[in-house]
Amino acid sequence: MSIQTRRERERAERERLIVTAARELAETEGWDAVTTRRLAAEIEYSQPVLYSHFKGKDAIMAAVALEGFAELAAQLRAARADASGVRAGLAAVGEVYTAFARRRPALYDAMFTHTVALPFATTEAPAVLWECFDELSAAVAPVAAPGDEPGILTETYWAGLHGLVTLMRSGRLPEEAHERRLKLLIGHFAAGAD
Repeated sequence: MSIQTRRERERAERERLIVTAARELAETEGWDAVTTRRLAAEIEYSQPVLYSHFKGKDAIMAAVALEGFAELAAQLRAARADASGVRAGLAAVGEVYTAFARRRPALYDAMFTHTVALPFATTEAPAVLWECFDELSAAVAPVAAPGDEPGILTETYWAGLHGLVTLMRSGRLPEEAHERRLKLLIGHFAAGAD
């Protein structure tokens, strides 16, 4: 192994350590607790080392968000693969999406709530963002009516899921009715399917 290869591996390991520490800190104490000073102390490196990997907290949050999109895409893909039928696929995707958001609120916030320097819905968007959207789209496209634009329909379903999660987390919708709301959303999207 060359010195260059070893240095690249060590650099990747440090980046992984920074992102993991940021995720853990955000999940336990919230994103306000995630500062470069605090992260440097957590991982036992100096702040200049952090800045050699990331420009600041926003760049770290974007790296966390990218990890989250990869995880969510994999979970959505598995849910769709395990489902039998159009309605079941749409329901599985909705359940996995909302469970992900409820289980990992700080990660979800980095992905969908906080402003991060990631381009969405453009050709410049990282592939993992498109993979996540494509998993949603693969569940939604089969319920599209003639004349529907599958991308717009997917965005609408996604917005419905996001709205349910956001309103529940903020206490504006009672938690106990979540399953009924989700079933209603899926039922209207999949009317006539299966």
